[in-house]
Amino acid sequence: MPDKVLIVDDDPAICKLLEKVMHSNELETTVVNSGAEALSVINNHSFDIILMDIMLGDMEGFDVIKKIRNQGISTPVMIISGRNEDYDSLYGLSLGADDYITKPFRPLILGAKVKALIRRNKNLVLDSSNTLECGPFSYDNSTMRVYKNGEELLLSAKECALLLLFMKHPQQVFTKDMIYEHVWGNTIAVDDNAIMVYINRLRSKIETDRQNPKHIVTIRGLGYRFFP
Repeated sequence: MPDKVLIVDDDPAICKLLEKVMHSNELETTVVNSGAEALSVINNHSFDIILMDIMLGDMEGFDVIKKIRNQGISTPVMIISGRNEDYDSLYGLSLGADDYITKPFRPLILGAKVKALIRRNKNLVLDSSNTLECGPFSYDNSTMRVYKNGEELLLSAKECALLLLFMKHPQQVFTKDMIYEHVWGNTIAVDDNAIMVYINRLRSKIETDRQNPKHIVTIRGLGYRFFP
């Protein structure tokens, strides 16, 4: 069964191009043209990835991302937008988007990025055990949910991948290059801002005091170390 892609864009030409790129990569597509349609479809169907434009007729794509993340929906989201300001990409990542691609995009590169993001999200499934436990944290492989002291943490796909990396290697120092390679699957162009955004987002969800973190500790000049 092919992986399923939801395309959210109000430009028919862009939708047609995105469908062509996805179909050439043997991916199944559903297209909606508004934020309200996107929310309705996401709440009633499952997808392997969502391709989201920012400028929609009825609301911004940012608002859609915020709503689905608040509902605990962790489907990977790739923003594809004509807005190329750093603020937009950082804001999108801070809301829980997993990647930010600017228009015009290169179809071959976009297709490869989409398939890589789907693959990395599926690889969150652990091979050996139904449950991974590390201190107060646990990951249920059967439901792909993460808990702290028995209470579920509502994490995006990237946040979950980052926490799982730390849980599997407690007290190991991870440089930014290592984090980017494991979580983003890329070592060529490490995005320090993206890493910082996701570290801060994860801290806000797992730390009692984000300003004085006890679990994700910065090792100055090196990277980060995780303490259960």
